[in-house]
Amino acid sequence: MSASGLMEFGHIRRIQDARFPYEVAVILPGEYFVSQEPKVVYTILGSCISVCLHDPFVKVGGMNHFMLASPSKTEGHDNWSDSGRYGSFAMEMLINEILKRGGKKKRLEAKVFGGAKIYDGTIDIGAKNAAWALDFLDKEGVPLMKANVGEACPRKVYYFTDSGKVLLKKLDKVVAKTIAEEEVQYQAKLQRAPLQSDVTLF
Repeated sequence: MSASGLMEFGHIRRIQDARFPYEVAVILPGEYFVSQEPKVVYTILGSCISVCLHDPFVKVGGMNHFMLASPSKTEGHDNWSDSGRYGSFAMEMLINEILKRGGKKKRLEAKVFGGAKIYDGTIDIGAKNAAWALDFLDKEGVPLMKANVGEACPRKVYYFTDSGKVLLKKLDKVVAKTIAEEEVQYQAKLQRAPLQSDVTLF
């Protein structure tokens, strides 16, 4: 990755995985990653959403991971909204970073994943997140190439920035409970201290 790319995404954890020919960037809720060089972006989704955007002409791609569509009226504006906790900001940052690397908005193609119903109760946060993401892309005129959202299963997502391909693995309900607990803990952490195979090819 270029020096500027390393500076901008220096906080993102990188790992090597023998299954893949490229370095893997691991993103957490509130994070995103973009590269003009071949990379794999990896995350695990519960009720959260990841939008993958790709410009096939210059082979620049990126993926985000957001928890909620937008801040509620009571939450107001905070540092976490700027960092990608909310889809409304996560999408803006993702698009801008792709454009900075030579991408064009008119060439972007999108894939959307996540939005599982992993919480008990009548409110389906995942469905709301998924609906928001699909509506955003429609309003922005970005064609949707693939969506795999909803259901009650979490998902592992591996996104290839150069080709726009995605490897998806659905996880079982035992994992769903663990991810739900982690999302609740993560939300609590944000409120306390804001921060600065059965694999399917899509």
